[in-house]
Amino acid sequence: MTRLCLILICLTLAVPAVAQETDAEKADRMAWFQDAKLGIFIHWGIYAVDGIDESWSFHNGHVTHDDYMAQLDGFTAANYDPQQWAQLITDSGAQYAVLTAKHHDGVALWDSKATDLTVVNRTPAGRDLIGPYAEALRAAGLKVGLYYSLIDWTDPNYPNFLRDQKRYEDDPERWAAFSQANQAQISELSKLYRPDLVWFDGDWEFSAEQWGAQEIRANLLADNPGVIINSRLQGYGDYATPEQGVPITPPADPYWELCLTTNESWGYQGRDQTYKTVNQVIQLFVECLSLGGNLLLDIGPKEDGTICVEQVAILEGLGRWVRKHEEAVYGVGAGLPPGHFHGPSAVAADSSTVYLFLPGKPNGPVMLKGLRNEVKAIRVVGNDAPLDWDIKMKRSWSDVPGVVFVEVPADGLDEEMTILAVDLVGKVSLYRGKN
Repeated sequence: MTRLCLILICLTLAVPAVAQETDAEKADRMAWFQDAKLGIFIHWGIYAVDGIDESWSFHNGHVTHDDYMAQLDGFTAANYDPQQWAQLITDSGAQYAVLTAKHHDGVALWDSKATDLTVVNRTPAGRDLIGPYAEALRAAGLKVGLYYSLIDWTDPNYPNFLRDQKRYEDDPERWAAFSQANQAQISELSKLYRPDLVWFDGDWEFSAEQWGAQEIRANLLADNPGVIINSRLQGYGDYATPEQGVPITPPADPYWELCLTTNESWGYQGRDQTYKTVNQVIQLFVECLSLGGNLLLDIGPKEDGTICVEQVAILEGLGRWVRKHEEAVYGVGAGLPPGHFHGPSAVAADSSTVYLFLPGKPNGPVMLKGLRNEVKAIRVVGNDAPLDWDIKMKRSWSDVPGVVFVEVPADGLDEEMTILAVDLVGKVSLYRGKN
C-alpha cells in the first residue's frame, strides 16, 4: 500500500459523522437560496492592479508568474468600503453575494495562518478584507458567500503550476502538506466567518478522494448545519453552476445558478468595455427565472476597492426593475413548458399566478395557450393595472382549453421588460394533449 493511500485512509477515518439528509431536509436548507433568485459575484484580488486575468494570465503564459505576483505591491484596498458594497448589492435586488476569498493564485484575502501569502502580510492593504465584508452584508440582511479555489498554482507543494509545467508527478508527502494547508484554510473561513454559502472552484484537477471532498463537506456542515455548498466539489455539492451561458434546458439538478459577468471579465480589467446593457442583463436573468434557477451576476472591484461606474449603473438599473416586479422574481418557480407562451414565464410559489415576461412591445394581443383554469384577473405587475382579455376557440363539448388573448396598452409597458400576472382560480393546470 502506498503512503498516499495510507494518508487518504486516515483522512477518511477523520471525517465527522453527518446524518444522511432527506430530500425534505435538503429542501429546508436550500429554501433561502432557491427563493433568493439573484446574487452578486465579486472577483477581487491582486489581478485588479494590472487589470489582467485572475490567475489564468500566468498559468496560460500571458505573463510570467513573477510579474503576476509583483501586483502584490500595488494592492492597497485604500477605498474599500464594505458598507457601500452592501448597499449597492441591496440596491441591485440581490439577496446574497459571493466574494473570492482565494483564487487559483493562492492569495488569501484574510489573515490565514496556513500560508504567508495573504493580503495582510504581503500587500499594502495590510488587513483582513473578509471580516468587514461579512459583517456589512449581515447588517444589511444579505446572505454571505465565500469563494475558495481548491487549486493553488503558487503553493510549492501543489503539483500543478503552469499549463505546460508541473512541479511534480507523484510526491505523497508534498501532496499531504498541500492538502493539510488547504483543509486548514477552508476551516478558517468556516469558523471565522460562518458563511451561508461556500463556492468552491478548481475541482477538475483532482478527484473527490484526492481533494478530501467528503471530509470538506462534513466539516463545513459540522461547523454550520445550514451552510450551502456549490457543485464544484467533485459530487459533494448542493447545486449546479453553469457559467457564462444560459442553459437551453434546465440542468438536471433542481437547484442551480448561472454565474455571469457584466462584461467579458471576472475581475477588474479597465480595457474591457464590452458591458452588457441593463436590458440584456434583465433578459438573461429572466431566462434563469423561467428555467427555475438563480443568477449570480459578477462585478470586479478595482485594486483600491472601488467599483467602476459602468458596473454600478448595471446593478442600479437591474435593481430598479427588480423592485418594481419583485412579486414575479423572489420565490417564483420555473415557468410554463414550451408551447404555452412565446416567451419566458414563471409561476408563483402557490401556483395560482402565472407571470408572463414581455421582452419587447407586443404588436397585438399576447397569446396564452393550454390553460385549463378559469382566469380570475390579468394585470400588469408593478402598477396592478387591470387588463382586458378574450378567450377564443373554447368549445363546451371539448376538454381542449380556449386560447387566451390579452390586450396590453402601450402606456402600461415597462421601459426594460413588462410582466403580466395571470391570476387563476386554483393552482395552474395545463392541457398537454393534442387536438
